[in-house]
Amino acid sequence: MLVAIDKRGSINLPSAIRKEMGLDTGTHLDLEVLEGGSIVLTPVAIYPTVKLNEKGLKKLTEARKSGIVKMPTKLSKQIRNARSDAD
Repeated sequence: MLVAIDKRGSINLPSAIRKEMGLDTGTHLDLEVLEGGSIVLTPVAIYPTVKLNEKGLKKLTEARKSGIVKMPTKLSKQIRNARSDAD
């Protein structure tokens, strides 16, 4: 499939490809240039880091000791959709 680079250096992925690959707005792609000049884009999941203060760390420790709890829906969805290097 032929795509063009615009004046900002961006390319547009055709909607059929985005739908087939499940790529939504904001999806991050890893760009790799292979020997010989081929360009490969691979979808990656980026998880935000959380910095906890002492109170937050204490609550986290208590939650871990209390057993299994239901994870937030957003986090559960990200985990379900995560792919490993083996995929």
